[in-house]
Amino acid sequence: MGISVDLDKCIGCGSCVPVCPYALIELVDDKIHIKEGCTLCGACRDACASEAINIETAPVAAPVSAGRGVWVFAEQRDSKLKGVGYELLAKGRELANTLQTELTAVCFGSGITEADNLIAAGADKVYLLDSSEFASNPEELCASQLVNLIRQHQPEIVLTGATALGRALIPRVAAQLKTGLTADCTGLEIDPANKLLLQTRPAWGGNIMATIICPAQRPQMATVRPRVFKRNTPDKTRKGQIIKLDFNHEKVTAKTKLLDFVADLAQTVKLEDADVIVAGGRGLGKTENFALIKELAEALGGALGSSRPPVDEGWLPYAHQVGQTGKTVCPKLYIACGISGAVQHLAGMQTAECIIAINDDPRAPIFEVATYGIVGDLFKVVPLMVQKLKR
Repeated sequence: MGISVDLDKCIGCGSCVPVCPYALIELVDDKIHIKEGCTLCGACRDACASEAINIETAPVAAPVSAGRGVWVFAEQRDSKLKGVGYELLAKGRELANTLQTELTAVCFGSGITEADNLIAAGADKVYLLDSSEFASNPEELCASQLVNLIRQHQPEIVLTGATALGRALIPRVAAQLKTGLTADCTGLEIDPANKLLLQTRPAWGGNIMATIICPAQRPQMATVRPRVFKRNTPDKTRKGQIIKLDFNHEKVTAKTKLLDFVADLAQTVKLEDADVIVAGGRGLGKTENFALIKELAEALGGALGSSRPPVDEGWLPYAHQVGQTGKTVCPKLYIACGISGAVQHLAGMQTAECIIAINDDPRAPIFEVATYGIVGDLFKVVPLMVQKLKR
């Protein structure tokens, strides 16, 4: 891979100089010179009318093994399955149906009694490892067991939640399998042309949405934040296979040991579980004004949320932040007050069932995703809503 300049074609027009995002191009003796550090973005090549700039890329290899099946890692804590596993099974069912293949859930833990619920949520098969040694989710043991399982059955796609465990576990698995991994996806689809998994995630600080593929290796792996996808209604009549696995502790040992798990008792705001969220943005102006929307949240029995600017300003703690760098939520009702609707914020709340936006700017992007929009001064609209609700 590399970039080169055909000096015979270069006319020294300089049209490529201003388009380089890293200022690595200069004119030397009426010919362009590209400094070290080029990222091969192609902006200069596209701007060159004389076609003097060439970029050579490495050919894409064919997949080593196509694999078959969609897998979801169903994470547990204290013997209870986390909700993100059910959310991924809903999306995994769609992907598996498109590929005309089976959907498998993989669960490691101790005292797991919800395996049948994974079948009801869409899985055709469940690999269940129930051992006291997996009660605390030891990353090294989980990674080793999952790698062995993947090598044995060769699935085409593996999905897991972008939780603390998922973010620590799955990179180990991908590295050992020498395959790709896309983190924090907000969208997963199957390309109808080549059956590849299209993995969409925010990039460049959330300013663009990048779609990533992994054509040369299997499995295709991705992590997804909780609340990005919605659960399916469980079907208790579904039939599936639960395969219990044995764990041979003599073949693998962990280098670390969990001494204790301390819950964050200071975390009282459970945005992820709230059915109603009232969130404020930069339009609130100052921390004292959040009392207004807090009153609305209390009247609705909901939680108080925020976009990133108020948190950066210190008006609210980080625990209230919704968005790409905060919490991803999926409430029944989301009321956005004084929030413009930057793509970073939308990534964390746009799957809400009903979105009400209150903003005095009719061109605010938040109205593009809102179910109902109120163009007006939030300091007049919100008190009227509170007054009406209290009646």
